[in-house]
Amino acid sequence: MTALIERPPVSSTPSSPTPPPKYRRGTDHERPGILTYSILIAFFLVSAFPLWWSFVIASRQSSDTNAVPPVMVPGPNFLSNAAKVFESAPFMLALANSLIISTVIAASVVFFSTLAGYSFAKLKFRASNGLLLAVIATMAIPTQLGIIPLFMLMAEWHWVGTLQAVIVPGLVTAFGVFFMRQYLVDVIPDELIEAARVDGASMWGTFWHVALPAARPAMAVLGLFSFMAAWTDFLWPLLVLGPRNPSVQTALAALSAAGGQTPDHSLVLAGAVLSTIPLLILFILAGKQLVAGIMQGAVKG
Repeated sequence: MTALIERPPVSSTPSSPTPPPKYRRGTDHERPGILTYSILIAFFLVSAFPLWWSFVIASRQSSDTNAVPPVMVPGPNFLSNAAKVFESAPFMLALANSLIISTVIAASVVFFSTLAGYSFAKLKFRASNGLLLAVIATMAIPTQLGIIPLFMLMAEWHWVGTLQAVIVPGLVTAFGVFFMRQYLVDVIPDELIEAARVDGASMWGTFWHVALPAARPAMAVLGLFSFMAAWTDFLWPLLVLGPRNPSVQTALAALSAAGGQTPDHSLVLAGAVLSTIPLLILFILAGKQLVAGIMQGAVKG
């Protein structure tokens, strides 16, 4: 008697392939080790120590700068030292002037550098390579060589002591043009520009609707660095602005000279801490765009 073997019914639908194993984050091969974290913490401490020490001295008396062992804990005098900063120099005016100068310069550098970088990267015209080399060559000229003729020009225009004497020479930079050209030359395909022109977009419309959205990460990085460079500029504002209309850096120099041969270090460092706060706020607000721009440039490279 033949034994009957029951077989499972055959499904009419084909069996789905086994899905690949999911990527598990935090594996031993991907997680940074103790050495990596130690190096990062060491770099952070070394970078943050000057700012912390400035805040410590700004909250204490000037004599604490020579204390042995050095003091590392903030004191109770920061608010009083900050009040003395505004009494010893026109620091509120200096903050407003630096804010106006840095904002206008950063916005102008970003706009004109993006426009010129797009032209050098995607538009075809005669002597484009020669003009780009000429722009790059200006970066090899030291800034100090142009101070005397530039000051003579500002004096002829009667701009000495005014904010436009600081703003106008920095409206566009060669580095900004070169930076945006190098970024846009690969990030915007030529086919996208041709498609926009076929759809009837003008040259300005192509730049506004195609180039600007693609250039936003690089524009954020350039704007942040341009603002910081204009905020911390010292030599040219010191020469062209008077003591009655100072920038932040020239006001700090006035604070340093206010004490004569023995400057009040707590007063000067209190002013330095106050002048650093706007930059810290800017980095916090624009940090996401900064990291996105750097990461996109790294992936593209």
